Amino acid sequence: MTTPIMQFGTSRFLQAHADLFISEALERNQAVGSITVVQSSGNAKRAERLKALSAPHGFPVRIQGLQAGEEINNTVQVTSVHRSLSTATSWDAIVEIFVDEVDIVLSNTADSGYAHSAADEEPTFNQAMSYPAKLTQLLLMRFKRNPKPIQIIPMELIVDNGQILKKRVLELAQQTSPAFLAYLSNDVTWVNSLVDRIVSEPLEPAGAVAEPYALWAIEDQSGLILPCRHDCIKVVGSLAEIEAMKLFVLNLGHTYLAQKWIEAGRLDGATVVAAISDDETKRALCNLYNGEVRPAFVAAGLENQIDPYIETTLERFANPFLHHQLSDIAQNHSQKIERRISAFLDWAKEKGDTDEKPVLAAMVKGVNN
Repeated sequence: MTTPIMQFGTSRFLQAHADLFISEALERNQAVGSITVVQSSGNAKRAERLKALSAPHGFPVRIQGLQAGEEINNTVQVTSVHRSLSTATSWDAIVEIFVDEVDIVLSNTADSGYAHSAADEEPTFNQAMSYPAKLTQLLLMRFKRNPKPIQIIPMELIVDNGQILKKRVLELAQQTSPAFLAYLSNDVTWVNSLVDRIVSEPLEPAGAVAEPYALWAIEDQSGLILPCRHDCIKVVGSLAEIEAMKLFVLNLGHTYLAQKWIEAGRLDGATVVAAISDDETKRALCNLYNGEVRPAFVAAGLENQIDPYIETTLERFANPFLHHQLSDIAQNHSQKIERRISAFLDWAKEKGDTDEKPVLAAMVKGVNN
């Protein structure tokens, strides 16, 4: 079986999001095909997870929570992953698949996955390279051997993620050839997308527990090919409004709760639902939303959208079925503060909101110090 989709990342989020959507669409013959999952970190501790992702019987995703007032508690078996490989041990095989089979590339690397590595400047593959550098190597091999068009859909929580990834790859390719640079600009379609689903815990060796709510918003452009048809996939003219609410309400709220958890001494087993069940913490979060976040959305002309979104976000945080560990949210905390808090402060000023935001400003200052 060929795999027209190559996915970089093995996270439980991807398992309960893109992998699940594609699996369900395959059952209806509404997906472009199966997936080759690639672990780009080379983390040997995740070898069992990597192997289990492509088990013939698939892996489970448990959906739990409330949807339109109805309790949801069911398990879906995900069978969209045909093979799973690691760049650390199977680079040559990954190159062959990328060159010969792949039409669409998905990625959801860690928040530090785009961070520059000294190895990025090397002319040939090195496992120490960042994800953009590994992708550049693969695109170069495809250009040399089989220069068909290809589509790249990053799913990292970065504003304009497709264009950011394109810019980075073009920077890394500057020392190659004008023909390859033209290929990257003209034959590679770089797609901006935004993902949203709270995936609270892993199942072992592979699988996850997630809330019913899910969204994959994909920004429309000429020649766009969807990996699959699914009710949770929305093609939109612009991601700007959805992106702002997702990053600067839900993700910002998560990072705020993680900050409070760190300040309280990193209590073992602390979860989002436990934090939001504490009256003082919930009141502080609501004050943050209403006093520091909401004015920016009002200034942006999104007053009608922001109030129901905040309400929905608080309901999602209070989902009693999800054990969303604050220790998980706190991973790569400084990068998340940069992308969710500092970026929000800049966005608020751009929209004309000049109100003081002492809580958020203190979080940014704390990281910078």
